[in-house]
Amino acid sequence: MANSVYIHIPFCHKICSYCDFCKFIYNEKWVGAYLTALNNEIKDRYMDEEINTLYIGGGTPSSLSLEEIERLLKITNKFKKSPDLEFTFEINLEDLNEELLSLLKKYQVNRLSIGIESFNKKNLEFMERSADFKDAFQKIKLCRSLGFNNINLDLMYAIPHETLKDLKKDLDLFLKLNPEHISTYSLILEPHTKAYINKTEYIDEELDYKMYLYICKTLDNAHHYELSNFALKGYESKHNLVYWDNLEYYGFGLGAAGYLDGIRYTNTKNFKKYLLGDVIGEKELVNKTEQMKYEVILGLRKLEGINKNNFLKKYGIAIEEAFDLQKLIKNKDLINKKEYIYINPTKLYVMNEILSKII
Repeated sequence: MANSVYIHIPFCHKICSYCDFCKFIYNEKWVGAYLTALNNEIKDRYMDEEINTLYIGGGTPSSLSLEEIERLLKITNKFKKSPDLEFTFEINLEDLNEELLSLLKKYQVNRLSIGIESFNKKNLEFMERSADFKDAFQKIKLCRSLGFNNINLDLMYAIPHETLKDLKKDLDLFLKLNPEHISTYSLILEPHTKAYINKTEYIDEELDYKMYLYICKTLDNAHHYELSNFALKGYESKHNLVYWDNLEYYGFGLGAAGYLDGIRYTNTKNFKKYLLGDVIGEKELVNKTEQMKYEVILGLRKLEGINKNNFLKKYGIAIEEAFDLQKLIKNKDLINKKEYIYINPTKLYVMNEILSKII
């Protein structure tokens, strides 16, 4: 049973150099047809469960006109919403205004995820984005005045030619905005992105590591609850925790991923197929062994790690029996403490190496 919903909006005003998500430039003619297809998909597949988390991402959902956004939000009225619903809407700084915020408030959106990424001019130039601190300060002040008190900011680092000093300045400015949540991303060069095609090179690995350590140290007062995510207590992303807890969820929209009834699926990225109702692109029936692997890969991203009792209840086998962990525990790559197994906080940066040894 799924109690969480992700909705993908593939439209953007412009394409960032590093982005490999399913997206294309906004076209008014396409939006109407897309929202009709999205409505049909939800009508066909939603099984009337009570929804605890709802996340509208992209792409850039805020690239739609106010009328289109209201049509999208009306579609979400199909969901049976929990009284404690966490409803997140991704928004770009340049789209943020009082009319949009009032509309989101009207439809119960209570969490904003604002894609700032950086205030550094060189970083923004590389990413082909724009952001201004004074503008951000005023707009977040506006959000607060209209009752939005759960705000995430995205920060990207390890950009080519970025220095530790650049990152420090960026992070200082982010903290002056007093967000409840910060998501951090080290640049990944994905095939088919402009940055990859232009043969962009990664920064020095040691500098990347120093940047990560600096972020962790600077945000020490916040709850570092997942590899790249920091929040004030009580403001952890409930929606993203569904992914990391390996729970089932709906994915609606072009290219959206979901996990239902033991099947992991990805919707088609072919726009014409999607409009015609040929929605599902790929399916994977996940057997018990694969489910346990996902549990480890996703669960160890959380700093608290994996609850051993929950793992036993879920799969009928102890995690220590399902996977050979003794050597990693002995080497202190993993910490086995009370009811949890988690990655040694000093080794989070080499998490992938540790996971590969487990899996």
